Amino acid sequence: MADNEVDAWMAAYDNPMKDVVERVRRIVLEADPRMGECIKWQAPTFTYRGNLASFFPRARKHATLMFHKGALIPGEHPHLEGDGKEGRTMTFASVEEADERRGELESIVAAWIALQDGS
Repeated sequence: MADNEVDAWMAAYDNPMKDVVERVRRIVLEADPRMGECIKWQAPTFTYRGNLASFFPRARKHATLMFHKGALIPGEHPHLEGDGKEGRTMTFASVEEADERRGELESIVAAWIALQDGS
């Protein structure tokens, strides 16, 4: 039985990218114990003193994370894409690609937490 709303959402998620979404989810949550998750906008969303990122659940050729304020996250993050005022995305074509980007995801989580904590 699912112990939270995201586990329940994942259990019902029927998509060829489910394994990739789950791997990215685990990497983000394991990056820092303060990271939370919930369902917002009908998708898993990572939170820490605000919304860090949400999955695009309908993508079927890759897993996509939308970093709501990605332009504001300090540091170099070469796989954050986009040139809008705030939002950035990162896509993952496979579990292996998610694993390859673990370090970058961990640095994004650390930078987000530091930004939200004002340090």
